[in-house]
Amino acid sequence: MMGAGKTSVGRQLADLTGRTFVDTDLLLQQRLGRPISQIFQIYGEEAFRDHETSVIRGLEPGLTIISTGGGAVLRPDNWVEFRRLGITVYLDATLDTLLDRLATSKKKRPLLQVENWEDRARNLLESRSDLYRQADVKVPVDDVDIEFGASRVLSAITEYERNLC
Repeated sequence: MMGAGKTSVGRQLADLTGRTFVDTDLLLQQRLGRPISQIFQIYGEEAFRDHETSVIRGLEPGLTIISTGGGAVLRPDNWVEFRRLGITVYLDATLDTLLDRLATSKKKRPLLQVENWEDRARNLLESRSDLYRQADVKVPVDDVDIEFGASRVLSAITEYERNLC
């Protein structure tokens, strides 16, 4: 979900593990030569999601930490790709935490460019919660800074892998 810390925690996790960090939103911006907000504005959400899926399909499994947009979970095809790429992680934040972070964020979120953005965020979280819970690992990120969040993710992944054996 927007504001959960996917990009920030993902970057920190990549630093902690020595892995490469990839942000699908950045790849999409590079591909189309426009910021995400313009892509939404010019092409619409459906076209954005088509390009997002294409970018995800183009990724290869490896020693990589991948951050996707919060809406990538909406397409079942993306879940097939997520599983192909590796372990999926859900950064679980309460609505209050998300609203606090979004209110102070410098990022313009295209789906929240409405008068009652808080209600829109609430509705998005409610409609996506079951999809987010499909992740292999769920990590609570309320009241944690980026470094601790990344450390918590690393511990959760290690525990998940240990349980696979």
